[in-house]
Amino acid sequence: MRERVHVPLGERAYDVEIGPGLIAEAGDLIAPLLVRRRVAVLSDETVAGLYLDPLREGLARAGIAMEALALPPGEATKGWPEFTRAVEWLLGQRVERRDVVIALGGGVIGDLAGFAAAVLRRGVRFVQIPTSLLAQVDSSVGGKTGINSAHGKNLIGAFHQPSLVLADTGALGTLTPRDFIAGYGEVVKYGLLGDAEFFAWLEQEGPRLAGGDMAARVAAVRRSVQMKADIVARDETEQGDRALLNLGHTFCHALEAATGYSDRLLHGEGVAIGCALAFDLSARLGLCPQEEPSRVRAHLRDMGMKTDLADIAGPLPDAEGLLSLMAQDKKVVDGQLRFVLARGIGKAFVTSDVPPGVVRGLLDEGLSARG
Repeated sequence: MRERVHVPLGERAYDVEIGPGLIAEAGDLIAPLLVRRRVAVLSDETVAGLYLDPLREGLARAGIAMEALALPPGEATKGWPEFTRAVEWLLGQRVERRDVVIALGGGVIGDLAGFAAAVLRRGVRFVQIPTSLLAQVDSSVGGKTGINSAHGKNLIGAFHQPSLVLADTGALGTLTPRDFIAGYGEVVKYGLLGDAEFFAWLEQEGPRLAGGDMAARVAAVRRSVQMKADIVARDETEQGDRALLNLGHTFCHALEAATGYSDRLLHGEGVAIGCALAFDLSARLGLCPQEEPSRVRAHLRDMGMKTDLADIAGPLPDAEGLLSLMAQDKKVVDGQLRFVLARGIGKAFVTSDVPPGVVRGLLDEGLSARG
């Protein structure tokens, strides 16, 4: 039960291996990349407790030695203090330009380790071993790396493609139900932005996927990765089509900032709410049929996901405050906020032609429903 997706980027091309048992086979898969048989691994404390020893054993079988640094888990790690700590540790390990850094963990570790690899000695290679569903289907593929700022999410970073991605779907079995379903928000996004048939498949197979069916999990990860690889191959640095991958993210990033990048709102939960809001906004603007937002929400709710501002515990800013946070988004061009909207499920597009008053009204309505 093994799949491979090729990301065709010329000299920066690489493969994404998908299936169970890949961590145990990491040594054989990574060995062809190495000039000298040693690697430096960045992980977080939770993932390290589960997978650092299996990774060490898998590497040792191929004669590869490793040193590892485990950072604190959570979104708060993705900032200057832990990034600085990681870079200084890598320098202390005497990582050379021809060496390989391994990111073992979820999206936070992948983004931080990738950015560290991008700037270390002006660029060293790195391998992604994503252990969360969100990281396997989204953040580990495409070369976006970075950290957060007090001004917003992912505002500091670089495009730096991995040399290899090992998406061990067996690792998904150790996720909490909340973490798995949060990652599912990014899976649904792919169907909503460009593949109505995939969304229909998820409506049927989503419960089986969430229940642990390995074939369904491999199929969902493979389709998601293939869609992202196709888009990245067309637009590596987000000058055009790649912006479609931000469906739901304009709202999501503002909500993450509003909740302090805490466990009040996980990234995938924010994506799900953001996708629902994007379809609401599309319907209000007369771009898509009125029944489409209801269909999106129905599936998200069937999967036990958050869909509305009312599903976020604790205080939130008012509509103006959320709009101000949205204005810090990377997708702002010449002061104009770009939205990913849809003409229907699977028919997303990017536009700056969105009246602020309509967005404000949508947010006001969602906030008033919080009681």
